[in-house]
Amino acid sequence: MDNDAEILLNELWWVGVVQGAIAVFFGLAAIFWPTITLVVLLYLFSTFLLIMGVIEIVNGLISIGKIGTWWLIVLVGFISLGTGVFLIRNPEITLQTFIIVAGLVLIARGIIDTIRAFTDKTKGSHKVLTVLIGALAVIAGIAILAQPVAGGVAFVWILGLYALFYGAMAIAVSFSIHSATIKAVGNGKTQRPKAA
Repeated sequence: MDNDAEILLNELWWVGVVQGAIAVFFGLAAIFWPTITLVVLLYLFSTFLLIMGVIEIVNGLISIGKIGTWWLIVLVGFISLGTGVFLIRNPEITLQTFIIVAGLVLIARGIIDTIRAFTDKTKGSHKVLTVLIGALAVIAGIAILAQPVAGGVAFVWILGLYALFYGAMAIAVSFSIHSATIKAVGNGKTQRPKAA
């Protein structure tokens, strides 16, 4: 990864921490409130997707020219944002439709995150964690799609567990990137360009 990308990742490491914290909050709400009504769950999940989408779109746009897969970050952001808007505008959807939408979003997100991990020139533990995040999303999406409509509580638990694990790993990736970049700066490998 070039110096611009390393500097950018170091400056934006806290974004991943915020995303992770939001995911953990959503996961805890889903797990400790398994009898949540469909409408409340839909609004919680929609809010989660909207916030994540906006953060990722901004993150991707800031990364233009610095990270090769900035457009994948923007794509994930638009998928999340679009799905969140769709769910908020259609609160009357059935559990079956909600299950299909949530499952497909997680699978798409997982595939894109995995592609990003292999195409960005990142190294170290944060690359491994990013691959794990992608794989987890795909597994959670498939598990959600495999749930019968009658298994509403199982759906909520899978969604909640995914959000908890995703949040924890997103925070770990962010701290790993920050730590690696600080170490590189300390070794003199990466330097912030001086202002003109």
